[in-house]
Amino acid sequence: MPRVTVGPRQVSGDAQTYKAQRETEQAARRQLADTGGGELVVKGRDGRIRVQNTTERPDPRRSKG
Repeated sequence: MPRVTVGPRQVSGDAQTYKAQRETEQAARRQLADTGGGELVVKGRDGRIRVQNTTERPDPRRSKG
């Protein structure tokens, strides 16, 4: 399961810098969704973990169609 760490303005493995941590967190969630789920760790300026969340792979049986 991949692990994505979000710092104050940057996502691990991503070269882009964001203006706000909220934007950074959204980019990390998109990255996890694209890779099929994983663990999201959000760290504050002091380096302490603020949020830790696991995102699972979407269940294809729940999709419409």
